Amino acid sequence: MSDARSAPLYCPYCGEEDLRPNESSHGAWECHSCARVFSVKFIGLLSKGATK
Repeated sequence: MSDARSAPLYCPYCGEEDLRPNESSHGAWECHSCARVFSVKFIGLLSKGATK
């Protein structure tokens, strides 16, 4: 498995694509359209029995 991270394609708040890495926080992204800073975090996988 690769350690490389993929960049988010759009802002989860406004949907625009004008994103840049935030220099003050590791893994954070800043949206230059709505001026928000956010991060995306992987929580885990669902167990196979949890799907319907």
